[in-house]
Amino acid sequence: MIWRTGMTATSGTLFRLAAASVVFGILAGTVQAQDATPAKQLFGAAKLPTQSEAVPIGFYAKGCMAGAVALPTDGPTWQAMRLSRNRRWGNPAMISFLEQFSGDAARLGWGSGILVGDISQPRGGPMITGHASHQIGLDADIWFTPKPAQPLTVQQRESMPFTSMLDKSKFLTVDPKRWGSTNARLVMQAASYPQVERVFVNPAIKKKLCETWSGNRDLLSKVRPVYGHDEHFHVRLSCPPGSSSCQKQADTPSTDDCNSKALAWWFTKEPWAPPPKPDPNKKPVKPRQVMLSDLPKACAAVLSAPARSEAEATYGGGTMAYSERAPVNAAARSVDAVVQPPPADVPLPSERPRN
Repeated sequence: MIWRTGMTATSGTLFRLAAASVVFGILAGTVQAQDATPAKQLFGAAKLPTQSEAVPIGFYAKGCMAGAVALPTDGPTWQAMRLSRNRRWGNPAMISFLEQFSGDAARLGWGSGILVGDISQPRGGPMITGHASHQIGLDADIWFTPKPAQPLTVQQRESMPFTSMLDKSKFLTVDPKRWGSTNARLVMQAASYPQVERVFVNPAIKKKLCETWSGNRDLLSKVRPVYGHDEHFHVRLSCPPGSSSCQKQADTPSTDDCNSKALAWWFTKEPWAPPPKPDPNKKPVKPRQVMLSDLPKACAAVLSAPARSEAEATYGGGTMAYSERAPVNAAARSVDAVVQPPPADVPLPSERPRN
């Protein structure tokens, strides 16, 4: 099955998704079960994407996606990590971006390419662990560890530790032994693409870039400080042209944002202060789970829409290295094999910081 990149969201696509839900039957009992089950469990249980055009629905942290495609597990300049998560699915625009960026990263001297962490689940939506965003296929995590020359095994991809760019002995300070000019060029290269809306990094990394970057300073406005993100950086694409169901994010500042109160705030005590102790005389309030009804209405149709079969989602009937695949260009792409569950002795990855 061939999938086109750059597909636009149309009302016709959403109508077909909704119609598919009716055709294949959403029975009353199913609806009640969905209403009683947290959305993260419903979307986490979906193993394959929908049979439809690629459509991002809702906001990066409150939505879902139809027609996702998978980043091949292995490429000439990338490898997908933590395969047991089954989170290497994204909008075709994101998959195309990662392929392009990985080649540019290798040319910058970033090892033999990039290691790609989480993108999205097969149908997007909330995740059981690890992220608040990554819900519409337009977010991706890239490790601050270059792709090694020797391909990583499946077990190495599960157990390989993350490498922090921070000096743990100092408050919000980049470790000069781990952070260098190539790291800076890598982040700023990601920010240079017009389709990239934001690049999330640790506040210390943003500060370091503000102090040292001598290239196009305007691009620093895309580099946004946030909790965590010292072991990886997070790339977010803008809503693809014509994606009317995709909710646009507010614009980034028009300056490099290096002297703003917003950046300075991260270096005060306030962001890191422990939460106030609960009143022992008050009954604890149980956090409310995000339910399917909290997401855009079309997400119910996405969950109920028919899935591509494993044969349709597998190139050539089985998992192949990228070098064994037919040539891929910007206009056509085959979906790579669905990741099989890892062996029982493969350690599962720990929970990642929320984005």
